Amino acid sequence: MPTKKPVYLAGLAWRQLRDDPGRASRLAVRLAARTPAGARLRRSRLVVPQPRDVRRDTADLRRLLAHTPPPHERVARDGNGVLMFVTNALPSTNAGYTVRTHRLALAQREMGFDTQVVTRLGYPLNQGVGDARARVDVDDVPYHRLLPWLPPSDPLRVVEKSADLAERLVAEVRPAVLHAVSNHLNAAVALELGRRHGLPVVYEVRGFLEDSWLSRDPARRESDDFYRLTRELETRRMCEADAVVTLGAAMRTEIASRGVPEEKIVTVPNGVDESFLTPLPDPGDLRKRLGIEDGPMVVGLTSSFYGYEGIDTLIDAAALLRERGGPPVTLLLVGDGPERGALERRAAERGVPAVFTGRVPMGSVRQYHAVLDVFAVPRRADRVCQLVTPLKPIEAMAGGIPVIASDVRALREIVESGVTGTLTLPEDPEAWANCLEDLAYSPERRAKIGRSAREWVRAERTWRAVADGYRTAFTI
Repeated sequence: MPTKKPVYLAGLAWRQLRDDPGRASRLAVRLAARTPAGARLRRSRLVVPQPRDVRRDTADLRRLLAHTPPPHERVARDGNGVLMFVTNALPSTNAGYTVRTHRLALAQREMGFDTQVVTRLGYPLNQGVGDARARVDVDDVPYHRLLPWLPPSDPLRVVEKSADLAERLVAEVRPAVLHAVSNHLNAAVALELGRRHGLPVVYEVRGFLEDSWLSRDPARRESDDFYRLTRELETRRMCEADAVVTLGAAMRTEIASRGVPEEKIVTVPNGVDESFLTPLPDPGDLRKRLGIEDGPMVVGLTSSFYGYEGIDTLIDAAALLRERGGPPVTLLLVGDGPERGALERRAAERGVPAVFTGRVPMGSVRQYHAVLDVFAVPRRADRVCQLVTPLKPIEAMAGGIPVIASDVRALREIVESGVTGTLTLPEDPEAWANCLEDLAYSPERRAKIGRSAREWVRAERTWRAVADGYRTAFTI
């Protein structure tokens, strides 16, 4: 007897397409996976996230470095179109990288640019997210996906295929500039399109991939092929681009030291949406739901839980305070990452009251800020932390929350110790415990620092203020 299930599923897909296009696209992926050809789809790199394989990645880097395409000649083009090429994006991924992308796109559009965002080949399906829509709009910012049936395995073909799929966007948007954002693969795609169409390319360096890789495993070395080749490839992309944008003075100095002419480097620091400057919401209900009692000073952060963030130092500092009978402290740790399990065990073993929330929606961050008395940035003294300026403390400062941070170069660019925050020794629990104790006993000082920090952000670090640097970058 013939089954009616395919007819039913087709009808369901049609109704979902009518009522919820996003859900319909996810249903389409699931239905396709059930077909005879779907077995290949289920096994493909498009749907199944691949574990990192350093040997495979190193071989890919060698292939990319061996390919030297001819330089492109720019053709003057009028217009205000900008195509921004990124690794991941909202709404599927909520992180500092994606927040900066979105806020800058909004700010650029307010400045008169028609900025549209393009995510990397296969995203978000290659992250296991069953959303096959070719375009998603967030706050009226268009996000375009490059979604082939099966992505190529060769890195050079990935660049070529990405550029091929982006051709229709070049025809539709008619961009005057291509804006690539870390990493080097996004830059390679933009440069390929730039060569095909004579368009200028701006490469925005938000971090140093090789240093992030190095910091996540103490067994890794600067002499490792992956580190050396990644650094070489990133540097090549910076040199090939018409202009380079970066986040701060330490990063600018590093980029210039690699041979990139200083006159083509533009600094566009991290900033905040002006809504972050409004008074924080009432924390009462959330505080109750989190089980945080009144009385203890609440110290916390919003972060990705990687080793270089130094969250273990903060836990050890709170334990030291507890052991020596200092003021009670509760930790509120918002975020997730590979170190979360180890950090939860560390807090439990040391008897530190700590609330781990996991990731929270971008729109809820200020509710968690409202629970905090102090925002902590306990980053280690690793090279990546010395160079790269984070976004999260600036958001906290905008809310008037006093910040205590590790005294490393990148954080000195946003925290003036004793004025807009407090700087202390990285990886030193005792120094951190002393600073936390001082702040716990000085609520007036905390309030004064918080006010100064908010005024500095209002004057210097809104997205509207910092994004003006793109006018320079887009015309170099």
